[in-house]
Amino acid sequence: MSGRFSSGSSYQVSSSGGGYGGSSFGAGSGGGFGGGFGASSFGGGSYGGGFGGGSSGGANSGFSFNAGGSSNFVGNEKQTMQNLNDRLATYLEKVRALEAANAELEHRIREWYEKQVGNAAGAGAKDYSKYYEIINDLRGKILDATVGNSRIVLQIDNARLAADDFRLKYENELALRQSVEGDIGGLRRALDDLSLSRGDLEIQYDNLTEELAYLKKNHEEELQVARSSASGQVNVEMDAAPGIDLTKILNDMRENYETLAEKNRRDAEAWFAQKSKELNQQISAGVQEVQTSKSEITDLRRVLQGLEIELQSQLAMKKSLEDTLSETQGRYGGQLQQLQLVISGLEEQIYQVRSDIERQSMEYRELLDIKNRLEMEIETYRRLLDGELGQSSTSKSSTVSSSSSSSSSAAAVPVKTASIDEKKEQSKTRVVKTIVEEIIDGKVVSSSEQKVEEKMN
Repeated sequence: MSGRFSSGSSYQVSSSGGGYGGSSFGAGSGGGFGGGFGASSFGGGSYGGGFGGGSSGGANSGFSFNAGGSSNFVGNEKQTMQNLNDRLATYLEKVRALEAANAELEHRIREWYEKQVGNAAGAGAKDYSKYYEIINDLRGKILDATVGNSRIVLQIDNARLAADDFRLKYENELALRQSVEGDIGGLRRALDDLSLSRGDLEIQYDNLTEELAYLKKNHEEELQVARSSASGQVNVEMDAAPGIDLTKILNDMRENYETLAEKNRRDAEAWFAQKSKELNQQISAGVQEVQTSKSEITDLRRVLQGLEIELQSQLAMKKSLEDTLSETQGRYGGQLQQLQLVISGLEEQIYQVRSDIERQSMEYRELLDIKNRLEMEIETYRRLLDGELGQSSTSKSSTVSSSSSSSSSAAAVPVKTASIDEKKEQSKTRVVKTIVEEIIDGKVVSSSEQKVEEKMN
């Protein structure tokens, strides 16, 4: 939206002894409003005016008044002032009409802006609610996938810990198995030693049995020889020392050997039976432990294979979920970028609209400032006119003129000229006072004053 308003005024009052000369008064203003949003546009016209009246169609209105500096009002002062008051009232009515038109234009602009912003906000809210639902759905899915991944990771960690536990148990059982196998090897070596000892004892037993049989045979032969020799000889009794009873000695030796052999045999059998029993117990215990270890190892292998299969399936599921998550993030990331671009565009439009509103507000304040200055000038004109009525009868002519011009960068330079007639000792003197002020953006930048005295005949 753009607007412009400029004003300029000048007045000249001159008096002479010949009555009320003339006056001119004029003012003008101009402005325009327009705006654009997307494919829509709204424009208002301009208004300007001064005393006299004039209007244009649409939202344009204007009025003008120009009374030449050389025009003279003839008649009494009351009629002239009444005419000026009527025209001033007409000017004020035009000003009020322009204010009403300005208010109407502002109302229409505000309605149009609210409508555009409402439509944009409504469409944006609808779209945003739709996108919010999608985003919430995606967030829920991502949260579910994250929870599933966490659960899978927890299961994997539990499986890893269980696998480590089973591995430790397997290593312990393997060490125990190796120890049992070592014990079994030692027992086997002991069994071999016992078998060798048993073989040696059996050989000794056979040798002793053969020796005993040989001794029995020799003893019988000796008995037979002794009996045969005793039957063919004459018994001669001699008074001599008793002889040695070899039979008794041999019988004693035989009994001693038999007792010793029997004792050795019993001891060997008892020791062999005891060692065999202990060895059999150790072998049975070792075999049972080996069987138990084998069954446990088989179960552990089966469990380990099941855990490895489950681990592979969980890893495959994890990879599939990660791929799905990456694809979902990529797809909805693109949609989020598009939404971000749309939001950025809407924010730029909102910023542009706010900038337009601020500029329009600034222009409106400038227009109000110009309006206030115009009202102050009108009040100044009124005070000047009221002051002219109170001057002496020698002041009978005045000229008031006002002109307007428009500028886009600075306000027009008003030039004020006042002429005061003075009568001194039957002579007429006119003092022309020129005040030049330069106003930019409603502020007086420079001011100069010049007085010129002219003698009139």
